[in-house]
Amino acid sequence: MLENLVDAAVKRANEWLALKDDAANKKEAQSTEQLAALVRDADGIAFTMGFVDKVARPEDNKVAAKELAKLASPLRSDSKLPSFIGTVDKGLVTAGSLAAPILPGVVMPLARKRMRQMVGHLVLDAEGKALNARLDEAKKEGFQLNLNLLGEAVLGEEEAKSRLNRTLELLKNPRVTYVSIKASSVCAQLNPWDIDGNTERLKERLRPLYREANKRGTFINMDMEEYKDLHLTIKLFKELLGEEEFLGLEAGIVLQAYLPDTLDALKELAEFAAERRARGGARIKIRLVKGANLSMEKVDAEVHDWEQAPYLTKDEVDANYYRLMDFILDPEHADNVRIGVASHNLYTVALAHELAVARGVEHQLDIEMLQGMAPAQARAVREVVGDLILYTPVVHAEDFDVAVSYLVRRLEENGEKQNFLHALFAPEVEAMTSQEDVFRQAVANRWDTFAGPRRTQDRNTESGKQSHSKPGHFVGEPDTDPSLPQNREWALKAIAQDPGPVQSETVTEPAVVLEAVEHARELSADWRELSGADRAEVLDTIADHLADARGELLSVMTHESGKTVDQADPEISEGIDFAVYYGEQARALDKARSKFTPYEVVAVTPPWNFPFAIPVGGVFAALAAGAAVVIKPAPQVVRVAEVAVKHIRAGLEAAGQNPDLVQLINANEGEAGKKLITSVDSVILTGASDTAALFRSWDPHMVINAETSGKNAIIVTPAADPDLAVADVYKSAFGHSGQKCSAASLVILVGSVGKSERFMNQLLDAVSTLKVGPGTDITTTMNGLIEPPSEKLERGLTQLDEGERWLIRPEQLDDEGKFWSPGVRDGVKPGSWYHTHECFGPILGIMRADTLEEAVEWQNSTGYGLTGGIHSLDPDELDYWREHVEVGNAYTNRGITGAIVERQSFGGWKNSAIGQGAKAGGPNYVAQQGTWEDGPLEALGVPLDAKVAKYLSGLDVSAEDKEWLRRAAELDALAWEEEFGREHDNTGLRCEANVFRYRPLLEPLQIRVGSGAKLLDVHRLRLASLITGTDVVITSPEHLPGVTRMSDEAFAQALKPHTRVRALGKVAESIYEAAAANGSVVLDQPVLADGRRELLPFLLEQAVASTRHRFGVISPELA
Repeated sequence: MLENLVDAAVKRANEWLALKDDAANKKEAQSTEQLAALVRDADGIAFTMGFVDKVARPEDNKVAAKELAKLASPLRSDSKLPSFIGTVDKGLVTAGSLAAPILPGVVMPLARKRMRQMVGHLVLDAEGKALNARLDEAKKEGFQLNLNLLGEAVLGEEEAKSRLNRTLELLKNPRVTYVSIKASSVCAQLNPWDIDGNTERLKERLRPLYREANKRGTFINMDMEEYKDLHLTIKLFKELLGEEEFLGLEAGIVLQAYLPDTLDALKELAEFAAERRARGGARIKIRLVKGANLSMEKVDAEVHDWEQAPYLTKDEVDANYYRLMDFILDPEHADNVRIGVASHNLYTVALAHELAVARGVEHQLDIEMLQGMAPAQARAVREVVGDLILYTPVVHAEDFDVAVSYLVRRLEENGEKQNFLHALFAPEVEAMTSQEDVFRQAVANRWDTFAGPRRTQDRNTESGKQSHSKPGHFVGEPDTDPSLPQNREWALKAIAQDPGPVQSETVTEPAVVLEAVEHARELSADWRELSGADRAEVLDTIADHLADARGELLSVMTHESGKTVDQADPEISEGIDFAVYYGEQARALDKARSKFTPYEVVAVTPPWNFPFAIPVGGVFAALAAGAAVVIKPAPQVVRVAEVAVKHIRAGLEAAGQNPDLVQLINANEGEAGKKLITSVDSVILTGASDTAALFRSWDPHMVINAETSGKNAIIVTPAADPDLAVADVYKSAFGHSGQKCSAASLVILVGSVGKSERFMNQLLDAVSTLKVGPGTDITTTMNGLIEPPSEKLERGLTQLDEGERWLIRPEQLDDEGKFWSPGVRDGVKPGSWYHTHECFGPILGIMRADTLEEAVEWQNSTGYGLTGGIHSLDPDELDYWREHVEVGNAYTNRGITGAIVERQSFGGWKNSAIGQGAKAGGPNYVAQQGTWEDGPLEALGVPLDAKVAKYLSGLDVSAEDKEWLRRAAELDALAWEEEFGREHDNTGLRCEANVFRYRPLLEPLQIRVGSGAKLLDVHRLRLASLITGTDVVITSPEHLPGVTRMSDEAFAQALKPHTRVRALGKVAESIYEAAAANGSVVLDQPVLADGRRELLPFLLEQAVASTRHRFGVISPELA
């Protein structure tokens, strides 16, 4: 029993702790003491992480100098050097912080050099001479170094091959005896849905490495970091070492004890090892670690709303570790499996040693520790166990910044009070006593601790939606987790299914359309009489039906629209979310202060690029409001709409409602389609701006809310993390082959980034690695076009403007023209054709700006305002950008596509939106599918803003009117306090801020006073202007006090594009026609006292999503 060895292990560990270390040289002793002081200093970890990430990492000396001054300048009140820094270094840092902004080219190389010296005992120089000296020294001391070569993020195949070749060079060094390598570091863009394809690619890539190791007798360890790599790495390891040529090679694999899946994995590997030995093969080695990616695993789980893959507590991790030791350190496995116990916890190490001795399997056990972390304890352990292995990251000098993520993880571990290393360096005696108690308890709990995957999502067996939403609390539907074998099998089965041909005949007769609209109008009467809460229950039932149909929907989307699984599956989640979230908004209508009357019939006219989520989103918004729906799908994706509507109608029927509340009409683009658009009360459109203009030309009074086009850019400043920026840029640009209105078709490089070879090499490498193919091919990473390029897209793919050049020229890959390789065009100039035109395809244009201010100006000057992003780790830059960017969806340090319902409600400004301006998946979208009138008005006693109170006091109106205006002002104040004047983040995520907020209009609101208007309404709108900060221009064709006189003709001619006009009374037809022609909107509903409704025309909605962590460590200043 392991329990019988605990006392002996504690005794031995305490002896190691008590030993005085006489072998340490002066440099090592200083490094150890500095690490101990850092851990003891409350500000030490945060300061060091900031220094490593913001000062040592940036390529641009000016950026690094600015950050050093922020971090350490004595001239700044918010700068304070932590106590762990020694007197000499404190002086150097202080002097450097003052000199760096003046002489960045001189100071910053010296600062980085000093930083490398300070962490040189943790991360070694990979250059031959220095590395050889350390290898010789280690061998002499009785240590073996397990080398792990760090490098740039592997985003493309060139970097992957470079990492492999550099590792191969390490292997060829006769002094090197042990190398670790991650599968994901030698093969780029591994597809999480395609484990078989990934395995074949990796085996081909790794064979030369393993052959060299076999020839030289060098040990290779297969590392892993992320949970999603667990099954892939085990499969790869087994298949590679099962090959005949590698039977005689002893090699290793890592298992992470913080994953409860590892007991099953260990048993699987032990069985494989026994079978391999029976075939005459060598032993394998399994290196047991606690796991060093917990922070990022937490992020992964949180953003996807999945269960956290690792255990939730350290106690469980420790218990599992001892269970794994107990199982594998045994004579039954000793001849087949060597075990590396990798830990700095001396109680763990002592227990492993005592267990191996007690069971007579000392030859089975290796002890491993981290290079440079606790050298005194490592020497003490080595004296007892013999040779000891040190896990040693190595990095080439020019790549030192890539060690940041490793150092951040190490520092974070040391900063956690529950960890052994923190206790080792802590001044409190009770810290180590506590560690002993934790150790004893973990050993006792080892076989009672849960084993097996914490993530059990299974798309084959689940029923209904899987989110945890309940009335009053919306939670998004989790996407399918491709790390789970059962889900990968489900996806393969789904895309293999033939969804069949389109069932609906094309409708060409307007009379058929009119009949469907009139039928919908009849059905709407009963539906609208239901309470919002009752309609929400129906929508909830529909959501369950759609969740059950996920596989069928995946099949039809991959076949008909060509989407890949990774693009289609989140869209299905989004559609389910719309049903549930808009149900919540229906409930809100019941509680509204004003009275809402829904439209009777709403037409939904969706696009082809999001063939499921956008159509059903429109349907659910209308249903939630109380309207009946007629949907006309895009002709390219009729079958997707048919499958979606089939399940919506089944949900309606299951909830006791008439399924004809939602009718699909496959109307042609001619007279039948026109009849639909002009016969309903409201139109929900997602499509081109030209389509919206066409619709409105048929009826300028049409109520239409449209999400239209976008020309979206990501700004990258010198303060960005280049690897993360490149990853987000290429994914945002080429996901779904760039066929998203939110896609990044431009990247604007600021200052030195525009000259950075590293950034450009990474970007071009990543883009060149994309695999183009059909969505039904699981290996595809970029699908084809929905149809051959339009004239505009063809120009984007084939023609350059003056000063532009192809860095990667797009190539047509098939005869039809639906498959194109991605293209990157450089030298895009502000105001050029490509800068201002949406192409809707796989093209990324590069612009170079001198300053952030110039970059933001270019980002804002495309004519559109849909999505936009910035990559920068400088909080000042982020604040400036958030204040000045003119987009509906703003993203910092992340991609700019993939908006999630409520989390990032979707919709743009300027030419990217037409209508009232509420964002899809946001709190005001359902409320625009009807009309409002004031309910009973009561005095609230709310204090008024001084400007508002002054305006009211100066009015010469009747007492009755003044009282009405005062109550309106009070309602404005209440609405401002509760809704419009504050930022909302309803998601509450730690790793990501998702702020929904309101901004003043970019141009003044035009208040047009027509015949029959009341001056009382003009005063009411002036009150709204005062509280929102949006300017107003008030005009009328008549002479009115305080109102500018302007004829209808002059007003129509002067109307700027994308203007909001608040119409009072009856205004001229020419104004409606002008607005319809240039993308403006005339809002002519009655003026309300209720500020929650009446302030909306004065404001723009904006969603700002910000990554607020670095490698999983929360950094609040980023949000």
